[in-house]
Amino acid sequence: MPDVPTPQDATEAALFSECWDAVLSYADLCTSGSLTAHQLATEAFALGMREVRAAGAVSVRGPARRAGLPVIAELLTAVRATAAGWEAGGQGHKLDPDLRLWLNSGQAARYSGPPPGRPVALRGLRDMQDADASLLWLAEAEALPLPAVARRLGLDPVTVADELDQVRGLFRDRCRRAHLDSPMDAQCRSYARLLDAVTRSPAADTPGDLSRHLATCVRCAEAAACLRLHGGGLPAALAGGVIGWGGLAYLERRRRAAEVRLGVAGPGAARTDTGDPEEGTSSTRVLRGGLIAAAVLLSALALGVSMMPFGVGDGSGGSAASGDDIAAARGDRQPAAVPAPSRSTAGPAPSRSPSATPSPSATRTGTGRTNPDTEPQGSTSSAAAAAATATGPGRPAVPAATCRVAYDLVNQWADGFQATVSVTTARPLSGWQVAWTFPDGQQAGQMWDATVRQDGSRVTATAADYNRTVAAHGTLSFGFLATWQGRNRAPYHFTLNGQPCAAN
Repeated sequence: MPDVPTPQDATEAALFSECWDAVLSYADLCTSGSLTAHQLATEAFALGMREVRAAGAVSVRGPARRAGLPVIAELLTAVRATAAGWEAGGQGHKLDPDLRLWLNSGQAARYSGPPPGRPVALRGLRDMQDADASLLWLAEAEALPLPAVARRLGLDPVTVADELDQVRGLFRDRCRRAHLDSPMDAQCRSYARLLDAVTRSPAADTPGDLSRHLATCVRCAEAAACLRLHGGGLPAALAGGVIGWGGLAYLERRRRAAEVRLGVAGPGAARTDTGDPEEGTSSTRVLRGGLIAAAVLLSALALGVSMMPFGVGDGSGGSAASGDDIAAARGDRQPAAVPAPSRSTAGPAPSRSPSATPSPSATRTGTGRTNPDTEPQGSTSSAAAAAATATGPGRPAVPAATCRVAYDLVNQWADGFQATVSVTTARPLSGWQVAWTFPDGQQAGQMWDATVRQDGSRVTATAADYNRTVAAHGTLSFGFLATWQGRNRAPYHFTLNGQPCAAN
C-alpha cells in the first residue's frame, strides 16, 4: 500500500516551493559552478529544515512564538554552515575563493560564536515574534511587494504597510537592547546613549566625535545601521548581520528576481522561472569571484548611512530625537579618549556640468563624452551631439550613437560607493563590453552581471555568459562597488563595443 502524504509533507513541499529559489541563489554565490551550487543548496535545505523542525515551525508563518529566525533566513544560514562544513571536510575547492578566505577569518567565527558577540541584526531578529520577523525579512531582504507578503503571511493587504512600519520599530528596539547587552569597552559604552538619540531622527546631526568613532568601530557601526531605519540601509543591515558573506550581492539578486516576477526587468538577460539568471555551465554565475566580505560591506554601509546628510522620512515609528534628547545623551556620556580625526566625509563633488551637483542618492547621472583629452572639463556634451559636428574637410562625419547609457549612484559612504549602469542598444548584441572613464581616480571593485577590468582610469565591463545576448532596443545592466577619495564625480566617455553612447 503506498504511503499516504501527511499534512507535514504537504506543508514542507509548499515550503520548498516558496524557499528553494532563495536558497539556490545564495548557494550559487558561494560555489564555483552551477552543479556544486545545486549540491550545496540541496544539503543546506535538508540541514535547514531539520533546524526549522527543531524550532517547532514547519511553515513560513510558524506558530505565535518560536526560538529561531524566519524560515528563509534559517535556510540561508544553513547554506553558510554547510559551506563551512565543506571547507573543514576537505571540499573547499568547490567554494568561491573569497568565501574560503572569509570562512577562515575571525569574521566568520562571529556568526557561530557566543551569542553576545554575534551581529546585532542577527540577535535582534531572533528576539522577535516569528510573524513579525517573517514580515520584516520578506519585505526588506527578499524585496517582495507588500501584497505578495500579505498573501504569504495571511495578513490584511490594507494594513500590511502600517504593520511593517511597526515591525521596523520593534526591530530597532530589539537591536538597541542587543547592542547594550554586547561586550563593550568603556569608549563604546560611553557612546551608546548618544548613538540611540542620533539615530532616532532623520533631522538629527551626527556629532563629529561619534562619526569618527563609527569610522573605527565595526560593532558600533553595525548597530548604527540597525538603529537608523531611515536612509535605506535596513536591508543591508539585515542581510549582512544574518547571512554574513555575500549579503549585499544576495540582496541585489533578490531585488532583480522580484523585478522579474513583476515583469519590470529589462530584456537584456535571460531568466529562469525562479527569477535568477540562467546558469547552464560551471562558468556561469552572477558573482564568480571578488566579493567583499559581508562584515566589511556592512560596516562600510553602516558608516555611510550614519554619516549621510539627513532629511528623508523616518519610518521607524518611534519618536524623533530632539536637541534636548541629544544634549541629555551627550551629558550622560562619560569622557573617553577620542580617536584622531579621520578624513573628511564630504559628499560627492559637483558633476562635470558647472550647474549640476549630484547628491549621494542622485540617479541617472548620465554621461556621454566623446574625447576626454580634448574636450573642456566643464563640458557634458553627449556622443550624439558630437556626432552632429563635422570633423573637417574630407573627413567622414561620426555616426550617430546607437546606444544610450544611464549611470545611477545607488549609495555612497565615507570612502566607497555602489552604482549601476544601464545601456539601451538600438542594435541586437551577441556579446558586449561597456567602458567608461573615471574622472577622480575611483577604483572599481566587485561587479555583478559582468566582469570588470580597469586600466588606469578606464574601466571595462564584459558580459557574463548568461546575459551576452541583448535584443534590438533592449537594455543591459550591471552593478558594482568602488572606492573614491576626495571627489566622486560621475564617469564619462561611455562606449558600447567601442562605439560612443549618448546620455539618458
